Amino acid sequence: MKIPLSSVQVGSLFAIGSAFLFSTKAIFIKQAYALSPLVDGTVLMALRMASALPFFLLLCWLNRRHNSNVKSKDWALLILAGLLGYYFSSWLDFSGLMYISASLERIILFLYPTLTVIASSFIYKQPLTLKTIIAIVLSYGGTIIVMLQEQSNVAHEGYFWLGVSLVFASAISFACYLLLTPKLIAKFGSWNFTGLALSVACLGTLVHFFIATPEPIQLIAQLPNSVLWYGLALGLAVTVLPTILVAQSIARIGASQSAMIASIGPILTIILATLFLGETMNHIQWFGCALNIIGVMIITLSKKKLGN
Repeated sequence: MKIPLSSVQVGSLFAIGSAFLFSTKAIFIKQAYALSPLVDGTVLMALRMASALPFFLLLCWLNRRHNSNVKSKDWALLILAGLLGYYFSSWLDFSGLMYISASLERIILFLYPTLTVIASSFIYKQPLTLKTIIAIVLSYGGTIIVMLQEQSNVAHEGYFWLGVSLVFASAISFACYLLLTPKLIAKFGSWNFTGLALSVACLGTLVHFFIATPEPIQLIAQLPNSVLWYGLALGLAVTVLPTILVAQSIARIGASQSAMIASIGPILTIILATLFLGETMNHIQWFGCALNIIGVMIITLSKKKLGN
């Protein structure tokens, strides 16, 4: 006799599934880079977003009734949010992965909740609590430990710091996107906002690709089929599907519980990077990773919300 799963169990499974799929992103990107010298962040981003665009356009069409009472100012903010969150942030991230490991990239990106809290503190003129300050020190201290350990093992230090800077800038850009989303979701509705913002990001990415690439169609034709498959996987398995799973998880167990489960993301990425990319982390780096996760989770699960 089968025992039906409760709503909490289903929501938790959705959260685990989304965390796993998001964790594969850096693995797919690094493997695609290794397949052809023609592949860079701009090319791979274009393949990803071209694959995901039809789904998000469908989402926009299905939820178009929510757009009737939206002001032009809200549309402008939505376009800005879409470009910041899933175009500019993603492009910086993809570019940074050309120079640093998948493990370090995931750890740096995981800092975005701390950046959101720090920005909110300035915006709403609310001082950070001692608990929050300690959490920030833990997360950044852990990240620096991992970073310095990796830097000592790479040959091209200049490119390493370029990669670190690009990925950290990606985290800042995504944090800015998160600051814009609450009011926009209230205006457009959750699913409608997701469809619109991601469609804007997809179109922005494709415009970037066609402007930055001298012969874009010829370049795509020269890519190995395996790279095209990675682009499709990045669009569907790493963008569309986890977006759906996250939304369904939050609907069942709430944002805080979903965020707690999502904290396994960096660990999953490190495990996958070890298995598929041959990356390794020493005991000191694992310690730094643990500090990063603990600090970020203290902030993410804190009941005190700045700006409320």
